[in-house]
Amino acid sequence: MRTIALASLLLLPLVQGCLLTRDTVNQPLDEARVVKLARHMSASDVLELLGGPMEVVQLGRRSAWRYDHQRTKRTGLTLFVVTALNTDTQEDRLWLFFDDQDRLAAFGSTLQASSSEWVLPWVDSHE
Repeated sequence: MRTIALASLLLLPLVQGCLLTRDTVNQPLDEARVVKLARHMSASDVLELLGGPMEVVQLGRRSAWRYDHQRTKRTGLTLFVVTALNTDTQEDRLWLFFDDQDRLAAFGSTLQASSSEWVLPWVDSHE
């Protein structure tokens, strides 16, 4: 019995553990700058305000620019031979649509990256 207890104590650090990680992609979008966007702004004014986009899509003589930022938080728990993980990924995304005169025609954004959470593996972070 003592041998089993001693073996359990020696193996305990090897078979149990927890994990917290955070990953980010790109710089966060600055909401104070995003709210300064206005229809008919020139592309050069937008570049000065937000910097270069992550992607430019040509739509004939028009274009669309995409800005994004992503934050992922991961939680894990290992008990003996079972590992449970939970990952919550949230994004900031901004699309800008320019007309054939390179003037801002429309835009839309979702700013959710800061709401990613570390939650236990058995909890749904979106409830």
